[in-house]
Amino acid sequence: MPIPDQDPLVVAPTPTPFRQDDSVDHDAMARNVEKWLRTPLSGFVIGTAVGEETSLGEDEKVAIVRTVHAARDGRRVLIAGIDVPSVSETLRLAERYAAAGADLVRVRLPRNLPSAQVESYFGEVASGAPIPIIAIHQTFDTGPAAPPEVIGAICGLGNVFGYITDRDLRFEGWVRPYVPDHRRFWICNGGLLAYGTLLGANGACMWLGNIAPALCMDIVKAGYDGDFARARELQTAASVLDREVGRLGPGAVKAALSALGYEMSGPRAPRRGVNAEERIAIEDALNTAGLIV
Repeated sequence: MPIPDQDPLVVAPTPTPFRQDDSVDHDAMARNVEKWLRTPLSGFVIGTAVGEETSLGEDEKVAIVRTVHAARDGRRVLIAGIDVPSVSETLRLAERYAAAGADLVRVRLPRNLPSAQVESYFGEVASGAPIPIIAIHQTFDTGPAAPPEVIGAICGLGNVFGYITDRDLRFEGWVRPYVPDHRRFWICNGGLLAYGTLLGANGACMWLGNIAPALCMDIVKAGYDGDFARARELQTAASVLDREVGRLGPGAVKAALSALGYEMSGPRAPRRGVNAEERIAIEDALNTAGLIV
Protein backbone atom coordinates (compact mmCIF):
# COMPACT_ATOMS: atom_id res chain seq x y z
CA MET A 1 0.00 0.00 0.00
CA PRO A 2 1.11 3.62 -0.31
CA ILE A 3 2.86 4.81 2.85
CA PRO A 4 0.27 6.79 4.84
CA ASP A 5 0.59 10.55 4.73
CA GLN A 6 -1.97 11.31 7.43
CA ASP A 7 -1.27 11.77 11.13
CA PRO A 8 -1.42 10.48 13.75
CA LEU A 9 -0.38 6.88 13.08
CA VAL A 10 -0.27 4.11 15.66
CA VAL A 11 1.54 0.88 14.77
CA ALA A 12 2.41 -2.11 16.92
CA PRO A 13 5.19 -4.72 17.11
CA THR A 14 3.32 -7.86 16.12
CA PRO A 15 3.68 -10.96 18.36
CA THR A 16 4.39 -14.30 16.69
CA PRO A 17 2.06 -17.26 17.33
CA PHE A 18 3.71 -20.69 17.43
CA ARG A 19 2.36 -24.20 16.98
CA GLN A 20 2.87 -26.91 19.57
CA ASP A 21 6.03 -28.02 17.75
CA ASP A 22 7.45 -24.45 18.11
CA SER A 23 7.10 -23.65 14.40
CA VAL A 24 5.53 -20.36 13.32
CA ASP A 25 1.76 -20.62 12.98
CA HIS A 26 1.20 -18.62 9.80
CA ASP A 27 -2.52 -19.42 9.63
CA ALA A 28 -3.05 -17.99 13.12
CA MET A 29 -0.96 -14.93 12.21
CA ALA A 30 -3.14 -14.27 9.16
CA ARG A 31 -6.34 -14.57 11.20
CA ASN A 32 -4.93 -12.23 13.85
CA VAL A 33 -4.12 -9.66 11.17
CA GLU A 34 -7.69 -9.88 9.89
CA LYS A 35 -8.91 -9.17 13.43
CA TRP A 36 -6.55 -6.19 13.83
CA LEU A 37 -7.81 -4.82 10.52
CA ARG A 38 -11.16 -4.25 12.24
CA THR A 39 -9.46 -1.88 14.72
CA PRO A 40 -7.93 1.61 14.30
CA LEU A 41 -4.39 0.16 14.29
CA SER A 42 -2.41 1.83 11.50
CA GLY A 43 0.00 -1.01 10.80
CA PHE A 44 2.21 -3.91 11.77
CA VAL A 45 5.88 -4.18 12.69
CA ILE A 46 7.57 -7.56 12.15
CA GLY A 47 10.92 -8.51 13.68
CA THR A 48 10.76 -6.87 17.11
CA ALA A 49 11.48 -7.69 20.74
CA VAL A 50 7.76 -8.33 21.37
CA GLY A 51 7.73 -10.47 18.23
CA GLU A 52 10.59 -12.51 19.75
CA GLU A 53 13.04 -11.42 17.05
CA THR A 54 16.03 -13.06 18.69
CA SER A 55 14.18 -16.39 18.71
CA LEU A 56 13.35 -16.26 15.00
CA GLY A 57 15.59 -17.05 12.06
CA GLU A 58 15.96 -14.71 9.10
CA ASP A 59 13.91 -16.92 6.78
CA GLU A 60 11.17 -17.17 9.39
CA LYS A 61 10.94 -13.39 9.69
CA VAL A 62 10.80 -12.96 5.92
CA ALA A 63 8.05 -15.59 5.75
CA ILE A 64 6.07 -13.77 8.46
CA VAL A 65 6.33 -10.53 6.46
CA ARG A 66 4.90 -12.39 3.45
CA THR A 67 2.04 -13.76 5.55
CA VAL A 68 1.12 -10.38 7.01
CA HIS A 69 1.45 -8.74 3.59
CA ALA A 70 -1.00 -11.22 2.07
CA ALA A 71 -3.44 -10.99 4.99
CA ARG A 72 -3.54 -7.20 5.09
CA ASP A 73 -4.60 -7.19 1.41
CA GLY A 74 -3.27 -3.71 0.67
CA ARG A 75 -4.56 -2.22 3.92
CA ARG A 76 -2.45 -0.67 6.67
CA VAL A 77 1.30 -0.15 6.61
CA LEU A 78 3.74 -3.04 6.99
CA ILE A 79 7.13 -2.43 8.62
CA ALA A 80 9.99 -4.92 8.94
CA GLY A 81 12.52 -4.54 11.74
CA ILE A 82 16.30 -4.71 11.32
CA ASP A 83 18.92 -4.62 14.07
CA VAL A 84 22.24 -5.23 12.31
CA PRO A 85 25.07 -2.66 12.71
CA SER A 86 26.44 -3.51 9.25
CA VAL A 87 25.60 -1.49 6.17
CA SER A 88 25.84 -4.42 3.77
CA GLU A 89 23.76 -6.76 5.92
CA THR A 90 21.14 -4.10 6.64
CA LEU A 91 20.75 -3.39 2.92
CA ARG A 92 20.60 -7.09 2.09
CA LEU A 93 17.84 -7.61 4.64
CA ALA A 94 16.01 -4.51 3.43
CA GLU A 95 15.98 -5.98 -0.07
CA ARG A 96 14.54 -9.26 1.23
CA TYR A 97 11.86 -7.54 3.30
CA ALA A 98 10.89 -5.22 0.46
CA ALA A 99 10.52 -8.20 -1.87
CA ALA A 100 8.33 -9.91 0.75
CA GLY A 101 5.96 -6.93 0.86
CA ALA A 102 7.23 -4.51 3.51
CA ASP A 103 6.52 -0.81 2.95
CA LEU A 104 9.17 0.42 5.40
CA VAL A 105 12.12 -0.99 7.30
CA ARG A 106 12.59 -0.01 10.92
CA VAL A 107 16.33 0.22 11.64
CA ARG A 108 17.78 0.46 15.14
CA LEU A 109 20.47 3.01 15.84
CA PRO A 110 23.63 0.92 16.35
CA ARG A 111 24.61 0.82 19.99
CA ASN A 112 28.10 1.35 21.44
CA LEU A 113 29.51 3.02 18.33
CA PRO A 114 30.94 6.54 18.01
CA SER A 115 28.25 8.95 16.85
CA ALA A 116 30.13 9.68 13.63
CA GLN A 117 29.93 5.99 12.73
CA VAL A 118 26.21 5.88 13.58
CA GLU A 119 25.60 8.83 11.27
CA SER A 120 27.72 7.28 8.52
CA TYR A 121 25.87 3.97 8.84
CA PHE A 122 22.49 5.65 8.39
CA GLY A 123 23.74 7.78 5.52
CA GLU A 124 24.70 4.68 3.55
CA VAL A 125 21.60 2.72 4.57
CA ALA A 126 19.22 5.57 3.69
CA SER A 127 20.80 6.06 0.27
CA GLY A 128 20.87 2.34 -0.54
CA ALA A 129 17.63 0.99 0.90
CA PRO A 130 14.95 0.03 -1.64
CA ILE A 131 12.16 1.32 0.60
CA PRO A 132 12.04 4.16 3.16
CA ILE A 133 13.45 3.60 6.63
CA ILE A 134 12.30 4.62 10.08
CA ALA A 135 15.03 4.90 12.70
CA ILE A 136 14.41 3.60 16.21
CA HIS A 137 16.34 4.66 19.29
CA GLN A 138 15.79 1.45 21.27
CA THR A 139 18.96 1.16 23.34
CA PHE A 140 17.86 -1.41 25.95
CA ASP A 141 19.26 0.88 28.66
CA THR A 142 22.78 1.11 27.23
CA GLY A 143 22.55 4.92 27.08
CA PRO A 144 21.93 7.21 24.09
CA ALA A 145 23.20 5.80 20.80
CA ALA A 146 23.98 9.28 19.45
CA PRO A 147 23.62 12.94 20.45
CA PRO A 148 20.35 14.73 19.67
CA GLU A 149 21.82 16.73 16.79
CA VAL A 150 23.12 13.55 15.12
CA ILE A 151 19.72 11.86 15.46
CA GLY A 152 18.15 14.95 13.94
CA ALA A 153 20.59 14.84 11.04
CA ILE A 154 19.74 11.17 10.46
CA CYS A 155 16.03 12.02 10.39
CA GLY A 156 16.71 14.70 7.79
CA LEU A 157 18.27 12.28 5.33
CA GLY A 158 16.47 11.43 2.12
CA ASN A 159 14.49 8.18 2.22
CA VAL A 160 13.99 8.46 6.00
CA PHE A 161 10.32 8.33 7.00
CA GLY A 162 10.83 9.23 10.63
CA TYR A 163 12.00 8.28 14.10
CA ILE A 164 10.82 6.17 17.04
CA THR A 165 11.98 7.36 20.46
CA ASP A 166 13.47 5.49 23.37
CA ARG A 167 11.87 5.63 26.83
CA ASP A 168 14.00 8.49 28.22
CA LEU A 169 11.63 11.41 27.64
CA ARG A 170 14.12 13.95 28.96
CA PHE A 171 16.61 12.95 26.28
CA GLU A 172 13.93 12.70 23.60
CA GLY A 173 12.80 16.20 24.52
CA TRP A 174 16.29 17.30 23.50
CA VAL A 175 16.00 15.34 20.25
CA ARG A 176 12.62 16.67 19.13
CA PRO A 177 13.76 20.17 18.04
CA TYR A 178 16.35 18.60 15.73
CA VAL A 179 13.89 16.30 13.93
CA PRO A 180 12.50 18.03 10.82
CA ASP A 181 8.79 18.83 11.02
CA HIS A 182 8.05 16.83 7.88
CA ARG A 183 9.39 13.61 9.47
CA ARG A 184 7.42 11.32 11.78
CA PHE A 185 8.28 11.43 15.48
CA TRP A 186 6.71 8.43 17.22
CA ILE A 187 6.64 7.72 20.94
CA CYS A 188 7.72 4.21 21.89
CA ASN A 189 5.67 3.10 24.89
CA GLY A 190 2.02 2.89 25.94
CA GLY A 191 2.83 4.40 29.31
CA LEU A 192 4.24 7.50 27.61
CA LEU A 193 1.65 8.29 24.94
CA ALA A 194 0.13 11.47 26.37
CA TYR A 195 3.51 12.75 27.51
CA GLY A 196 4.98 12.03 24.11
CA THR A 197 2.40 14.19 22.40
CA LEU A 198 3.43 17.06 24.67
CA LEU A 199 6.90 16.69 23.14
CA GLY A 200 5.37 16.85 19.68
CA ALA A 201 4.88 13.17 18.86
CA ASN A 202 2.61 12.62 15.86
CA GLY A 203 2.31 8.86 16.26
CA ALA A 204 3.38 5.84 18.26
CA CYS A 205 4.89 2.38 17.95
CA MET A 206 4.44 0.17 21.03
CA TRP A 207 3.18 -3.27 22.09
CA LEU A 208 0.08 -1.82 23.78
CA GLY A 209 -1.22 -1.02 20.30
CA ASN A 210 -1.85 -4.74 19.82
CA ILE A 211 -4.06 -4.99 22.90
CA ALA A 212 -5.76 -1.61 22.99
CA PRO A 213 -5.43 0.00 19.55
CA ALA A 214 -8.49 2.21 19.94
CA LEU A 215 -7.35 3.51 23.34
CA CYS A 216 -3.84 4.20 22.05
CA MET A 217 -5.14 5.97 18.96
CA ASP A 218 -7.55 8.06 21.05
CA ILE A 219 -4.72 9.20 23.36
CA VAL A 220 -2.37 10.09 20.53
CA LYS A 221 -5.09 11.81 18.54
CA ALA A 222 -6.23 13.84 21.57
CA GLY A 223 -2.67 15.01 22.23
CA TYR A 224 -2.03 15.62 18.54
CA ASP A 225 -5.15 17.81 18.42
CA GLY A 226 -4.05 19.71 21.52
CA ASP A 227 -6.68 18.23 23.86
CA PHE A 228 -4.19 17.36 26.56
CA ALA A 229 -6.81 17.12 29.31
CA ARG A 230 -8.50 14.32 27.37
CA ALA A 231 -5.16 12.66 26.60
CA ARG A 232 -4.20 12.73 30.28
CA GLU A 233 -7.55 11.24 31.30
CA LEU A 234 -7.20 8.34 28.87
CA GLN A 235 -3.54 7.82 29.75
CA THR A 236 -4.49 6.46 33.17
CA ALA A 237 -5.95 3.28 31.66
CA ALA A 238 -3.01 2.90 29.28
CA SER A 239 -0.51 3.28 32.12
CA VAL A 240 -2.24 0.60 34.21
CA LEU A 241 -2.17 -1.80 31.26
CA ASP A 242 1.45 -0.92 30.55
CA ARG A 243 2.43 -1.84 34.10
CA GLU A 244 0.30 -4.93 34.61
CA VAL A 245 1.08 -6.49 31.24
CA GLY A 246 4.33 -4.94 30.10
CA ARG A 247 6.35 -5.78 33.22
CA LEU A 248 5.84 -9.50 32.50
CA GLY A 249 7.26 -9.43 28.97
CA PRO A 250 6.16 -10.90 25.62
CA GLY A 251 4.45 -13.88 27.26
CA ALA A 252 2.08 -11.51 29.05
CA VAL A 253 1.31 -9.62 25.84
CA LYS A 254 0.39 -12.94 24.25
CA ALA A 255 -1.73 -13.93 27.24
CA ALA A 256 -3.60 -10.63 27.05
CA LEU A 257 -4.21 -11.09 23.34
CA SER A 258 -5.48 -14.63 23.94
CA ALA A 259 -7.95 -13.26 26.48
CA LEU A 260 -9.14 -10.82 23.81
CA GLY A 261 -9.80 -13.56 21.26
CA TYR A 262 -6.57 -13.50 19.26
CA GLU A 263 -4.86 -16.79 18.46
CA MET A 264 -1.68 -16.73 20.51
CA SER A 265 0.63 -19.38 21.88
CA GLY A 266 3.10 -18.87 24.67
CA PRO A 267 6.61 -17.60 23.89
CA ARG A 268 9.07 -19.78 22.01
CA ALA A 269 11.00 -22.11 24.31
CA PRO A 270 12.81 -21.66 26.60
CA ARG A 271 11.28 -18.27 27.40
CA ARG A 272 8.46 -18.76 29.87
CA GLY A 273 4.86 -17.72 29.56
CA VAL A 274 2.69 -16.49 32.44
CA ASN A 275 1.47 -18.50 35.40
CA ALA A 276 -2.13 -18.76 36.58
CA GLU A 277 -1.80 -15.90 39.07
CA GLU A 278 -0.26 -13.60 36.49
CA ARG A 279 -2.93 -14.51 33.95
CA ILE A 280 -5.66 -13.53 36.41
CA ALA A 281 -3.94 -10.17 37.05
CA ILE A 282 -3.69 -9.56 33.30
CA GLU A 283 -7.37 -10.35 32.75
CA ASP A 284 -8.33 -8.11 35.69
CA ALA A 285 -6.41 -5.24 34.08
CA LEU A 286 -8.15 -5.86 30.75
CA ASN A 287 -11.53 -5.90 32.50
CA THR A 288 -10.78 -2.68 34.37
CA ALA A 289 -9.86 -1.02 31.07
CA GLY A 290 -13.13 -2.19 29.55
CA LEU A 291 -11.39 -4.30 26.92
CA ILE A 292 -13.12 -7.61 27.73
CA VAL A 293 -16.81 -7.50 26.84
